[in-house]
Formats: sequence, C-alpha cells, structure tokens
Amino acid sequence: MSAIEPQPESSELTTLRTSSLTSVVEKEIERMILGGTLKPGERLNEFQLANRFGMSRGPLREAMRSLNARGFVEVVRNRGVFVRQIPVEEALEIYDLRSAVFGLAGRLLADRLTDEMLVDLKSYLVRMDQLAEEQDFEAYYPLNLEFHAYLVTATGSKTLKREYQSFVDRLHLCRARTLVQANGLAVSNHEHREMVDALASGNVSRAHEAFFRHVQRAKLRFVSTLRDADIRRD
Repeated sequence: MSAIEPQPESSELTTLRTSSLTSVVEKEIERMILGGTLKPGERLNEFQLANRFGMSRGPLREAMRSLNARGFVEVVRNRGVFVRQIPVEEALEIYDLRSAVFGLAGRLLADRLTDEMLVDLKSYLVRMDQLAEEQDFEAYYPLNLEFHAYLVTATGSKTLKREYQSFVDRLHLCRARTLVQANGLAVSNHEHREMVDALASGNVSRAHEAFFRHVQRAKLRFVSTLRDADIRRD
C-alpha cells in the first residue's frame, strides 16, 4: 500500500493561521506598550520583534498596521515604526476640547433619545459591568469605544462626530493607559451609567454636565497615572 501523500495546506487555513498569529502578536505588543516595557517614542525594531516572537515579518507588519490604526504606534516615513507619544500639555488640552464636544453631544442627545436607544445603551452598560468585574481590558476597551461612538453618532451631527473622532484618535494611548493603570474600568462604567441616567431623565442640562464631567474625570485619572509613573521612577 502506498503512503498517503501529505496535502498542501489550503489558502484559507494559511490565512487563518496568519490572522490568528497577527492577533496574538498585536495583543502582546499592546500589552508591552501599556505596561511600559515599550516606551513612548521608542522605535520598534522589526527584526528584533520577529526574533522575539519566532515569526516571519508578514504577520508582524499586519500587527503594526492594526496598532497604527488604533493609535498605539505611528509610522514615520523612511524612519520606521514608533510607540506613539503625545506631549502631556497637548493631551490635557485635547481632554478639555473633547469634554466640551462630548458635553454638547449629551445636550443634543437628550432631545433625541428614543426608547430603542435607551435599551441599546443599557445593554452596553450590562456588558461593560461584566467585563469590568472580570478586569478584561482587551474586551472592555473596544466596547467602551463603541459605546462612546454610539452616543456621538446618535446625536445626528456629522460635524460633531468628525471633530470628536479626531480627538479620540489622538488620545487612544492616554485613555487605554488610564483604564489599565488607574483601575478605571469599573469607575468609568459607573460614570457611563450616570450619563445614561441623565439622558433618560430628559434634562438637557443634566445630560450636558454628565457627559462633560465624564471626560474631565478621565483627564484627572490620566494625570494620576503620570504622578504614579514619576513616583516609580523616584
């Protein structure tokens, strides 16, 4: 009886393997950035990372592209990939601008809220409460972004949505570190619940204040992570 010849791996299976590997590497590099192993402004050496993870450069480059799109790294032409950094003063200014725009979103949405929207928002809260209790940052963070995007989109203002997103894109790393290092998951979702309660009340001023205050509190948590980092360096 002749031996069965091994069959070449299908293109679909190859794609699945590559996709899974890319996802694993992306999460590990994200963990290294959030944990401080990779510092803001540090160049990511593709050769060293490929050796570290025992992988080819193809999936690694895919992971880098995804991290760039999510705001964790930036690609500098003819220089390479660097951990994204933003001056503290600029970050604080963006937090203030974001709080103003987000406060306006609360005011506008309070006049547009429907029963269906309220059901959707409460569903977000339940899911994020569970993830916060489990301390599952990897699942919480994208759902948190989705929740905020839902709120802003529901205002019906395309201009507000565009401007708000520009601030979000520049603050990704600050927000992610704040949630991780300041134990902010449960605290953040408590504030989300205050926002939804304010919307449900139909009180426009209350909704504006709740949305504005949420971002200002996030700014304070960001400042606290900077102080903690200074203490650790001392």
